[in-house]
Amino acid sequence: MVYLVSPIKLVNLLGGIIMSRLMDTDELGRYLKLEKQTIYNWLHQKKISGIKVGHVWRFDKKSVDEWLNSQMVEAKAKI
Repeated sequence: MVYLVSPIKLVNLLGGIIMSRLMDTDELGRYLKLEKQTIYNWLHQKKISGIKVGHVWRFDKKSVDEWLNSQMVEAKAKI
């Protein structure tokens, strides 16, 4: 169930996602410094998760940050 809290913030009470934290493909591209097509390719390949609202993909910033952290490669110390 979705409620409009204000003209700017949309709250999904089931998922707790606040619209102000959602990014579209352009914003995600700028955030990750990637081309928009790369984001669409990753969605198709299921490398990243998104929420489709109508015909527009949205991405939760917290989920994107968690995904980025999970992709981190740890450096090994030389002995």
